Amino acid sequence: MNDFIKFNLNEKLNKSLKNINFKIPTSIQAESIPLVLGGKDILGSAQTGTGKTAAFCIPMIELLLRSSKGSALIMIPTRELAKQVLDVVHSLLGFKSPINTVSLIGGELMSKQLSQLKRRPRIFVGTPGRINDHLERGTLNLHDTNFLVLDETDRMLDMGFEVQINKILKFVPPKRQTLMFSATIPDNIKKLSTKYLNNPIRVSVGGENVAAKNIKQEVIELKSDEKLIEIKKQILKREGSILVFVKTKYGSEKLAKSLFKDKFKAFALHGGLRQSKRNKVMKNFRDKKFRILIATDVAARGLDVPHIEHVINYDLPQMAEDFIHRIGRTARAGSLGVALSFVTKGDFLKWKEIQNIFNPSKNNKTNIDSNKNKSRKKRFNNKKNKNKKRFDKKDSESSFKKPFKKKFSKFSDIKSDRKTFTKKRFDKKDSESSFKKPFKKKFSKFS
Repeated sequence: MNDFIKFNLNEKLNKSLKNINFKIPTSIQAESIPLVLGGKDILGSAQTGTGKTAAFCIPMIELLLRSSKGSALIMIPTRELAKQVLDVVHSLLGFKSPINTVSLIGGELMSKQLSQLKRRPRIFVGTPGRINDHLERGTLNLHDTNFLVLDETDRMLDMGFEVQINKILKFVPPKRQTLMFSATIPDNIKKLSTKYLNNPIRVSVGGENVAAKNIKQEVIELKSDEKLIEIKKQILKREGSILVFVKTKYGSEKLAKSLFKDKFKAFALHGGLRQSKRNKVMKNFRDKKFRILIATDVAARGLDVPHIEHVINYDLPQMAEDFIHRIGRTARAGSLGVALSFVTKGDFLKWKEIQNIFNPSKNNKTNIDSNKNKSRKKRFNNKKNKNKKRFDKKDSESSFKKPFKKKFSKFSDIKSDRKTFTKKRFDKKDSESSFKKPFKKKFSKFS
């Protein structure tokens, strides 16, 4: 039985849902679809892998099928995510759909996009930068856009797209339906929602800042120069696809090459690669032609690969909130996953920030691997024992009180001397002999 029938969707859309084996709506879909079909604006938050993309794509396509007028604009932070959203749109539209689409992302030929725009698409999926390029060139017309989706809004703001978003929305009619989705809802998102949403309904699934329950989190404390050896050990003991996150493009290439030398089939994915190369790497990873992908945070919001079983944070993210998006790449659509984080001494403050974004729960504690780095543990214990040293009363008096008494006795002497000096009274003769004569004598030398 197909539970999507209760939404009274178009026959073509129901057929597409059946073809892609969509039978039971996820929580975010069950909450969002009726509201969107009812014309409501939405401010939504849900963990990755909960079916959020379909939650806005299904009602969006339904509304476009009901009318021959109007169009939809979906703004997304990264190229990879834009391509994945477009894949979902195409699967829902099915074959020979009357609705054309266009992908407006950087790294693709402008001529190809101009050709697609001439076909009068009704669904625009793109990143803020390239959308702005087309608006400035006059090659994109959004005057009939009555449906707007801002997906991964928190990430777009983190990447500095707020100015570009504001520019784009000046070209979109104010009378429209707007959906804003974000993994977290910080103050800047709330501020943006009051500016662009009209009496939005808040939809939240799974709570904010909470890692998926079916993700097992593990932590290993180690030194920076121990990371490479440790990751090789971890790869050998784990089965299935592994996504490794690093800080920099250079770091991803360096780690991939190092692993490759030791017969680990690993490839790097980062923003410095040509779009064609990125597409090839992603396709091969999806097709399971290799199982280890080394990525920067450019991929943290864009990857949707169901078979990722392990996420390894080789480097912790710069922003604590990005940790949620990283580990959300595993345990997709109800499956189980593992997230392993390497934490060095220099990462302790950052790790504390990451732990603070999770709601405290006795059942959701992160396990520390106590079997690793025994020498480090020994040093910590020695330090701990030092801090636990206790002094008896005599020791404390001899160690602290006596020196301070002696020290302050000197100051009291000085104070009493000053007091005596200020109270001293000089008669006229004393003052003349004490002050005037020396000055006379002093000036007599200069003369």
